[in-house]
Amino acid sequence: MTPTRKLTVLGSTGSIGVSTLDVVARHLDRYEIVALSANRRIDMLFEQCMQFRPKFAVVADVQKAEEFRNKILQSGIECSVLCGQDGLSQVASLDEIDTVMAAIVGAAGLPPTLAAARAGKKILLANKEALVMAGSIFMQTVKTHNATLLPIDSEHNAIFQALPLNYRGNLADSGIKKILLTASGGPFRTNPKEGLERVTPSEACAHPNWDMGKKISVDSATMMNKGLEVIEARWLFNMPYDRIQVVIHPQSIIHSLVEYIDGSVIAQLGNPDMRTPIAHALAFPERIESGVASLDLFKIATLNFEAPDFTRFPCLELAYQALRRDGNAPAVLNAANEIAVASFLDGKIGFVQIPKLIEYVLSHYAIGPISTLADVLKADVGSRELASEWLKINSAVIA
Repeated sequence: MTPTRKLTVLGSTGSIGVSTLDVVARHLDRYEIVALSANRRIDMLFEQCMQFRPKFAVVADVQKAEEFRNKILQSGIECSVLCGQDGLSQVASLDEIDTVMAAIVGAAGLPPTLAAARAGKKILLANKEALVMAGSIFMQTVKTHNATLLPIDSEHNAIFQALPLNYRGNLADSGIKKILLTASGGPFRTNPKEGLERVTPSEACAHPNWDMGKKISVDSATMMNKGLEVIEARWLFNMPYDRIQVVIHPQSIIHSLVEYIDGSVIAQLGNPDMRTPIAHALAFPERIESGVASLDLFKIATLNFEAPDFTRFPCLELAYQALRRDGNAPAVLNAANEIAVASFLDGKIGFVQIPKLIEYVLSHYAIGPISTLADVLKADVGSRELASEWLKINSAVIA
């Protein structure tokens, strides 16, 4: 009989967290939820606590934490309520858990994901910023503490499945030529570039294939999400940037591919549903039912592929630039992008201003090496300050 695996789900109210709990609910004989976390969506977190009865719940927003604590007390269920970054890191490193779903969006997910790595946990990585901001530090922490790292992004999970089982980051020994990251192209793949100036947040969040949160939906629309995934792939698979190729694939059926030196190209296919990579990582090296419908190739009939247009999607080019510059450049890119996307969603800047803000910060922040988490956090804070300065200077022009 398979022993019960005990999980912490960081970011349980987001799209990845909800999908994770959906898969877990199908296999309650195999998995036990020990801790859940949310930022501010305490009503949904409360419903999840009522269903899964975790021992711990963390509310990252300190002001919301007390309100949530009162809800738990009134419910009568036994659940300790923690708050803030300390609470997140605590539940990510509990002795009694073995697996952590790292699904907090943005830089806020880096400290608890690092805590899970230091505790030697099995990490299901959906927080790409951990690798974008601190790739070398994070991967060294995983290695030093014998943690297990499994990718959840559909593209990286597909690559993981298409690589040899014994792959240890050596391309030559494994006969790998390159990896191909597929991208849907987002909602504006065929729109005239001139019309992108009038794009609204609701239009940018309307992804044609995937049901995602607002931030990642905007990133998909600008293709920054794919740029961040290129950086993530560099660290996950020890791939030089010139061995990582982005391919536009509008149907989102092929999730990524690996090309070998003998001419073979191995792809992973499936319906666009995050429960597939989640179920794969949860059960690895076994397989479990995920709730995802079977892929009907006869219904799909045709699969299309295009080269990315770097002039239409300058954010993708900026990501490659940051990867080539290395050091703290990816952390600078990520921080500037987070400010840009939040400002766009708040109506402070237009869609086409997103890459302009990012380019400004990348051009004006001092790029240098990183050796500690403090170096990463310094770049994160400094880049956000530069981005805020750009907003002050340009707000009148944009308005």
